[in-house]
Formats: sequence, C-alpha cells, structure tokens
Amino acid sequence: MNNLKITILTENVAGGKLFAEHGLSYLIEIDNEQILFDTGHSDVFLKNAKRLDIDIKKNIKTVVLSHGHWDHGDGLRFLENKKLITHPTSFIKRFRKADNSTVGLSLSKDEIRNKFDLFESKSPLQITKNLFYLGEIPRVNSFESHSTTFIDEYGNPDFIPDDSALVAIIKSRLVIITGCSHSGICNICAYAKKVTGIKKIGTVIGGFHLKYQNIQTLETIECFKQSEVENIYPSHCTELPALTAFYKQFKIKQVKTGMRFEF
Repeated sequence: MNNLKITILTENVAGGKLFAEHGLSYLIEIDNEQILFDTGHSDVFLKNAKRLDIDIKKNIKTVVLSHGHWDHGDGLRFLENKKLITHPTSFIKRFRKADNSTVGLSLSKDEIRNKFDLFESKSPLQITKNLFYLGEIPRVNSFESHSTTFIDEYGNPDFIPDDSALVAIIKSRLVIITGCSHSGICNICAYAKKVTGIKKIGTVIGGFHLKYQNIQTLETIECFKQSEVENIYPSHCTELPALTAFYKQFKIKQVKTGMRFEF
C-alpha cells in the first residue's frame, strides 16, 4: 500500500535537540523516492537531517523550490548536482515595500543553472506516481492574494506568481504540502483538486501566510470546514493570531523541527 512520510527538517520552531530558523524545509518520502521540498535559508536543514540520520546529499536526487524567497531557497547554496524543479519567476529580484530590503534568492539564475539540473515549469508536473508539483496557482478566491507587501525588480507589485505547492494522493485522499501560500491556501487546495481530479482532502500542511484573525483567516477556516479537511498543520509563516483561530476550530498541533508525519 502506498504511503507518505514527511520529515520536518527546517521550521520556525525547534523540536528536541534540533535547530530552528525562520524558514521551511521538508523531506518527502513517497513511492520509494525521497524529495526535498524547500531548503530554508541556511544549512540548518542539513544539520538537522544529519541528527536524524538522513543523508540529504547522498540520497536526494530531486529538490522542489516552492517560490523564490530567501527563507525557502537560500539553503540551495549548500547543495549541487541535483534536479531542481521550480517556477520560471523564482529567480527575479524582489524587495519589501516598507524598506526596500531584499527578499529574493542569494543565488542568481545563472549560478543555479551551474549547480543544478534546472527544470522550470508554470504547469503541473508529475514527480512520482502519486506526487505532483502544482506549478502556477490560479488566483480564484475573492479573499486571497489581492494585496502584497512586496515589489519586484521593476518596481511593480510582486504577488509572487511563482508560489506553488506539492500534492500527494494517499488512500484516495489529497495531502497538500505548501511552502508559504502567497497564492492563497484555499486557491492551492482548489487547484490541487482540479489537477488530480480528487475532491477529498485528507491533510494540509505547511505555511499558510496568515497573520491575523481577519476576514482572510476566517474565510480560510470556513473553506477547510466546508471541504471537511481531516488534518490541518499550519506552520512557518502562519503567525500566532491566526494559529489561535485555527486552534479554536481544529485543535491543531504545533509543527516543530524533527517531527515526522505518516499518511
């Protein structure tokens, strides 16, 4: 029987004797393959993997980058000679509106090409029999992804068009794995259903990019309730006010480095 294991290598919250940083990196094990989803912004993912007896450099052949922000992709500096799947826009220069500080990747596209077998796609990709990269997420909901605190290298509002996610099919249900959900977590869920043709969502795990107990958070909670999502694990860029709202509704568990989830 097919199953899925997710190991938390980098997260904002430390677990046990492992390290933490502002970032995200998950090891995905499915269909007898190991996929690295994001790398955080330093070598913390490698240090934690070593403590968990996981050899990233030896065993991982494919890395998926959810989007081109420093806290998800600057750990790429510590890897090489692997296939890298991401959106074509991941490598643009990008900044915060507030202070013009950079939020993009440290490595340029040319540097990435020299280190990795780069595969760019706006369209969904099948990575293994039961694991898919969603590519560019359609923005269809009225309450998500309508404002941004970022600008791109041309001074235009940056809505992070490269923001993507993974979806696994496990026991006829979807497990949706997100990096930051700049495209909207409910938009991601809707597109995962469309791409796979499966309507039942078993689990959603990863960054939801929700910060407040505002209309977007409340609409997201309602979206999950209507979809009858069984397991919800908001992490990384989901801040305390939003986490509190999720806890009231779903009694969520805090995601920490070193945790393993099996489905």
